[in-house]
Amino acid sequence: MRIAVIAGDGIGPEVTAEAVRVLAAAGGCEFHHLPWGAAHYLQTGVTIPPDGYETLRGFDAVLLGALGDPRVPDNRHARDILLGTRSALDLYVNYRPVRPLDDRLCPLKGRTATDVDFVVFRENTEGVYVGVGGRFKPGTPDEIAVQEEINTYKGVSRIVRHAFAFARATGRRRLCMADKSNAMPDGHALWQRVFAEVKAEYADVEATHLYVDALAMWLVQDPTRFEVIVTNNLFGDIITDIGAALQGGLGMAASANLHPGRTSLFEPVHGSAPPLAGKNEANPVGAILSAALLLETLGRTGDARRIERAVEDAVRAGEVTRDVGGTLGTREAGEAVLRRLR
Repeated sequence: MRIAVIAGDGIGPEVTAEAVRVLAAAGGCEFHHLPWGAAHYLQTGVTIPPDGYETLRGFDAVLLGALGDPRVPDNRHARDILLGTRSALDLYVNYRPVRPLDDRLCPLKGRTATDVDFVVFRENTEGVYVGVGGRFKPGTPDEIAVQEEINTYKGVSRIVRHAFAFARATGRRRLCMADKSNAMPDGHALWQRVFAEVKAEYADVEATHLYVDALAMWLVQDPTRFEVIVTNNLFGDIITDIGAALQGGLGMAASANLHPGRTSLFEPVHGSAPPLAGKNEANPVGAILSAALLLETLGRTGDARRIERAVEDAVRAGEVTRDVGGTLGTREAGEAVLRRLR
């Protein structure tokens, strides 16, 4: 498998290095390291080459570290590399599994790891992140800022159908769609229409609806209610951070940006954390589990499960970084997973 690796900024290169070591141990991967990131942009003025997206289409998958650097205040390189890739490669599924790997990582009183086990499907190419809008008279008392939310029948239909199909295929029988149609009746009426259409085709799936604020409340009060959640781009971005907190923090969270059957992108959920860069302190688990999602998506389910079990064993043994109760550095935590793989 040909894997494009974009290590990114801040702690990105450190955690990505551990994910690459794990993939190399699994075997069958050919890595191509692309220099795109803040340093490359500051040196060359290029965020992504003119043929960059076409280059990415030539790989089986893309592994991304993290993007963001205070030297680039507007984060234009991150916008072009990450959001641009999602759009250009039409990666309409953002897939986020949420499961703590040990009871001590679940922050909810009286709850254990078995009480938190759900996945979130976030629409990944539409919503308010498409960049439609603008500012009028910026920097004055009369400034007007407009940011439009875009929802299309095609976009909403395919993410909702993907979530229902996943629920059926994996035996997860409870699916919740979240929107804010009570306050945004025009834009989110489309979500209601599509949800009703698709729900009628999946009688074997218990499909319910919640407004996103109520969903956020129930995620904290009773996460056992949820097995599959599907929602729009902005709401998915927010509630998956709640999910990360439920599984032990951002350092533990993996994600996949998918277009089934095409080149897809895999990344840990956390940011670039510039203050931690180069200190061997960042948690590599999110990056390693993202590598496992990469293998799973490309059909190597057995290897993906091996990696997940190795990570889980290391977490339960306390061989992890400080943010989740351990004493190890980034590289040592990665080595703890590698030892179990070997």
